[in-house]
Amino acid sequence: MNRDELVSFLDEYLNISAYPDKSSNGLQVEGNEEVERVAFTVDTTLRTIERAAKAGADMMVVHHGMIWGGLEYVTGVHYRRLKALIENGLNLYVAHLPLDAHPEVGNNVELLRLLGLEPKGPFGEYRGLTIGFWGEFEEPQPIEKIAQIVAEKLDTTVRAYEFGKREIKTVGAISGAGAFALEEAWRKGIDLLITGEFGHADYLTAVDLPQSVLVAGHYKTETLGVKALMPVLGKKFGLDVFFIDEPTGL
Repeated sequence: MNRDELVSFLDEYLNISAYPDKSSNGLQVEGNEEVERVAFTVDTTLRTIERAAKAGADMMVVHHGMIWGGLEYVTGVHYRRLKALIENGLNLYVAHLPLDAHPEVGNNVELLRLLGLEPKGPFGEYRGLTIGFWGEFEEPQPIEKIAQIVAEKLDTTVRAYEFGKREIKTVGAISGAGAFALEEAWRKGIDLLITGEFGHADYLTAVDLPQSVLVAGHYKTETLGVKALMPVLGKKFGLDVFFIDEPTGL
């Protein structure tokens, strides 16, 4: 299909313009005008670009793009990535916060669905917008059981910090670097925050609140949105879609 028609659909479906974001969301790099095959992946790296090109893709749809607030110099790694995109005619479409926050295919709603939960409400205020969701079990669940489910379904190592409740009724989900929502979770009485990464200062904040947290990996928690978006394009437009897995272990 025509690239511009596909980009227009994605912009509207993901509500790209609604999110003030350091990522330049939408079509970051222009490639082939006609799109038949689309690669979905988390990160824009030389490796994922080369794999997409080798597989015959016309477009990459990614969560982490190349441009974060603008490029001042096209040298080094930026030059190598851009050169590979242009030489292979690859369009690069980016959805960062819009894909975190999407109510149907977003990373955070998909994190809740791993546990059989649907969102009860918004959660996770970031730069004036809410990008996450919270859900509720019918009956409290032990944190160890929740950690095991997430670990198995994401095929990842999950670290559980049992600083608050161990019997969990309410869960807030913020993929990637979601520890900014620790205090919000505590204030709102959310028993467990599930996120991707957890730093030294975050640990100390969680201890002092106290707030229970599951940490499942930045990369793994953000594979969910691009994977959920794949069948939307595949079914609606008859495009050939595939996922490129390049885990970092982080």
